[in-house]
Amino acid sequence: MKFVAFERAKQGTGASRRLRITGRTPGIVYGGTGEPTLIELDHNALFHAIKKEAFHASILEMELAGKTQKVLLRDLQMHPYKQQVLHIDFQRVEAKTKMTVKVPLHYSGEEESPAVKAEGCLVNHVLTELTISCFPADIPEFIAVDLSGLKKGTSLHVKDITLPKGVKFVAKGQDNPVLVSVSAVSEEAEADAAAAAAAAAAALDPKAKGGAKPAAKPAAKK
Repeated sequence: MKFVAFERAKQGTGASRRLRITGRTPGIVYGGTGEPTLIELDHNALFHAIKKEAFHASILEMELAGKTQKVLLRDLQMHPYKQQVLHIDFQRVEAKTKMTVKVPLHYSGEEESPAVKAEGCLVNHVLTELTISCFPADIPEFIAVDLSGLKKGTSLHVKDITLPKGVKFVAKGQDNPVLVSVSAVSEEAEADAAAAAAAAAAALDPKAKGGAKPAAKPAAKK
């Protein structure tokens, strides 16, 4: 994914505020062998870009001063209530240096799993992204996770899935965290749902047991 950035001469709170008024977003590029560089981006183009998953989880090509650099998004500051990007940070990517990044998890197949299809269980996605370490060329846009084998009373952990070649999971407090858990619908919840469905049917059908009776005809006048 490509984007265009421009060198920024001034820094400071006042300069950044004036920059935002003109429809630009201040930022910085750091890391690698180069010095940190102040940059600015067109806010509208940036705002549309951050809505795409690839902008957050893949190597980006940044055009700056006529040259293209490979970078990764590292930080994004949003306005508390406005749809406005206040500041953005990028890190330069070097081919021979391993990087630690967060990659989204794409789940599929749960509707076909025995847990859902045959046993009516609920599947809970505990994690939606995974922190990994690998060389830049091996960074995946996402990690696909097949849930078609889930069964009642089971859970899926990191060690249960196969990571892409060259990719290593980075543990932060847990060596084997739960990705997905399966929970059965309680009998009480099923009974409540059945009772609610019966009550709704009775309300729509006056002839149904327990339903409303037809109004009595008025007595004839003598």
